[in-house]
Amino acid sequence: MDKKTPLYDVHVAEGGKIVPFGGYLLPVQYATGVIKEHMAVRTAAGLFDVSHMGEFVFTGPGALATLNHLLTNDFTVMEEGRVRYSAMCYDNGGTVDDLVVYKFGEEDYLVVVNAANRDKDWAHMSANLLHGTDAKDISDSVAELALQGPKSPAIMQKLLPDSLIPKKYYSAIRHAAIDGMDCMVSRTGYTGELGYEIYTDAKNAEKLWRTLRDAGAEYGLIPCGLGARDTLRLEASMPLYGHELSENITPLECGLQFAVKLDKPEFIGKEALLKQGDPQRVRVGIEMKGRGIAREHQPVFAGDRQIGQTTSGTHAPLLGKAIAMALVDAGHSAPGTPVDVEIRGKRIAAEIVPMPFYKRS
Repeated sequence: MDKKTPLYDVHVAEGGKIVPFGGYLLPVQYATGVIKEHMAVRTAAGLFDVSHMGEFVFTGPGALATLNHLLTNDFTVMEEGRVRYSAMCYDNGGTVDDLVVYKFGEEDYLVVVNAANRDKDWAHMSANLLHGTDAKDISDSVAELALQGPKSPAIMQKLLPDSLIPKKYYSAIRHAAIDGMDCMVSRTGYTGELGYEIYTDAKNAEKLWRTLRDAGAEYGLIPCGLGARDTLRLEASMPLYGHELSENITPLECGLQFAVKLDKPEFIGKEALLKQGDPQRVRVGIEMKGRGIAREHQPVFAGDRQIGQTTSGTHAPLLGKAIAMALVDAGHSAPGTPVDVEIRGKRIAAEIVPMPFYKRS
């Protein structure tokens, strides 16, 4: 049975169209529609409920060693108050999940994982804890809202003193009082825009939502659903687990080399990744040239040979064209390569292009 976030009733009252996603009932869009929500984030501001995400706390003298053992990135030299992206692998190099790690002390870390993977991730991590590590799943007690878009800083300045608004990308302030609520504020997001993710006790969720809505009204802030979240992350070429990453897709095939430190002493999956060598298939961007919108799992051809398949695709509202990401043979991955995407039995002309499709100026 699907769960409800602490903001479920708010979404219904706001006119959200509720759908199941990642084990939760969430709004896919509001009456405004996906395109207006997408454009609000690109030009003004949007507010998302991401309380379905999973949050795990790792503490104790063994916490750092455990995270370095579990995850592909290296957390040895990381400042307090910073955030770091990583993948987590199985022994065979396939991906368990991608996630972010917050450091608040030498023995104090918060790990945020994808909602659909929460139980699987927790089982994998719990089975691989090193000595001196305490781990706790606090997901059900946490609400998380994402305020995204170029007007986000102005909205935050109405709610917090400047010293409590994180300035650097992938940094966080652990305790900031917004309208009397203790919040953690991080300069992070999944849209390709400047923005913040705000964590608080689940009991504060409705009040925090209303506070942000009120503060953002003059800046054009509107609530946004899963539909816009997906089109935004796709324009920004951000991978989604179950599409660009999976137990059968390694982080290196996905192009996440920056988050895989093969030079650190060890991590689960390292030996398999080293043995596999340079990826034989890689994630690429595709721009449709003919009429048609590519979705996931559609064959990609170079001439008469199938070289891979799409992993995600959409019509990009800001760019005004159809785009997709795909996993293709490394030998056919160069930008400028002409390809065809098979859509409903018909091959449509396309081209491999550089990623990201969109980058904030």
